[in-house]
Amino acid sequence: MNPTDFSTVLPEITLALCAMGALLGVVYTGKDKLAGSLNWAMAGLFILLAFWIGVGITGERTAFDGMFNDDPFARFAKVTVLLSAAAVLIISHDFMTRRGLMRFEYPILVALSVLGMMFMVSAGDLIALYMGLELQSLALYVVASFRRDNVKSAEAGLKYFVLGSLSSGILLYGASLTYGYAGTTDFAGILSTLGHGNMPLGLLFGLVFLITGLAFKVSAVPFHMWTPDVYEGSPTPVTAFFATAPKVAAMGLLARLMYDAFGAVPGQWGQVIALLAVLSMFVGAIAAIGQRDIKRLMAYSSIAHMGFALIGLASGTVIGVEAMLIYMAIYVSMNVGTFAFILSMERDGHAVTSIDSLNMLSKKAPLQALAVLVLMFSLAGVPPMLGFFGKFYVLQAAVNAGMTWLAIAGAVASVIGAFYYLRIVFYMYFGKESDGIDGRMGTVQWVALMGSALIMVFGVVNLFGVEAVAQMAAETLVR
Repeated sequence: MNPTDFSTVLPEITLALCAMGALLGVVYTGKDKLAGSLNWAMAGLFILLAFWIGVGITGERTAFDGMFNDDPFARFAKVTVLLSAAAVLIISHDFMTRRGLMRFEYPILVALSVLGMMFMVSAGDLIALYMGLELQSLALYVVASFRRDNVKSAEAGLKYFVLGSLSSGILLYGASLTYGYAGTTDFAGILSTLGHGNMPLGLLFGLVFLITGLAFKVSAVPFHMWTPDVYEGSPTPVTAFFATAPKVAAMGLLARLMYDAFGAVPGQWGQVIALLAVLSMFVGAIAAIGQRDIKRLMAYSSIAHMGFALIGLASGTVIGVEAMLIYMAIYVSMNVGTFAFILSMERDGHAVTSIDSLNMLSKKAPLQALAVLVLMFSLAGVPPMLGFFGKFYVLQAAVNAGMTWLAIAGAVASVIGAFYYLRIVFYMYFGKESDGIDGRMGTVQWVALMGSALIMVFGVVNLFGVEAVAQMAAETLVR
């Protein structure tokens, strides 16, 4: 490793050393007694790294002979991942502490998972892709079953591990086929073998297997079967983490693989991505209608939202990638606020996840109900909330790319999905009188909920400058 390589991966090295140092430090000192402090420290580290990557680093660099890319696209994804992971650690602190789940392994596992995500979005080689993906996944398997005395949590971890291993095997098979027909694992080398768009049949099969393995990570239909059970069984803070940072990383990795390695044949993979988008939007929207548990509902919601994000990727244009990045940033912002509220859903000190418990919340906590209303409207894509503009961007990208049918399908799916979001609003304002939830929130969770709602309202002015950054990131990827 030369000095240029070292400086390029310095943020990742910093996070890895801090995670390993924290592990050794707490093991030989106070262990779980230091878990709370370590949780805050790790969240602070994520914020500092996001600031360092987003402001302190410019230009485009590569390391390890092209295996690692540091460019505006990677930095956009990394900043989004780091900030969302920090937000989840912060809003989950009170929940984990009061339920005896705040163990020192939790923030360390999250940090190792985030480290894997940072490598994923910078991957320039199939081997680097797999290393980052597995580092992320192995940590997520553990945190899914973090509540060791709970059957559902253990079941969630086991299901995620088994199905995740299957998806990794499919991904590796695709990588081996790609290597066999392209003669290299380097993305640039694979791209050069495609020439003028001529793809050998074996390479096409490799591409399909690679997309299949990554589709599992973004919960795209028909590879979504793990999502509802894992979301429901995992501790709620872990569910919040699943719904944010890993989705951004997996979507970023999928985009980088498609454009950096197979960018010469967008017509080949664009059709597959478009099919995944349509299936995800409709299955997520329709299946969520029958859900009574809010965590399972959010699982199907995430499936549908990943379908919308895939529309931008399927368009195969700079505008499409820009729309996808904007959509993911908005999606993460909405989910942080929503899960801050879900973490506070309690009755008599016990966590509640039934949507029926939200009946007439507007009488007990009118300000909370109003903030949740804003977030539900935004998730549904109701104007003038920010979520509407996220969907508008991806649908517009599809129309500009000549895929009007895909935009129409997205509009129809959005209308179907609005039902279950608006049903929550109906319960809060017009539901039956019942015991419901207490309506009390911790200070941090209250700030996160209100902040997210305000972003959904005032972000429509100029998207807080995200649009310009997303455009620069997209132009870096799509050349």
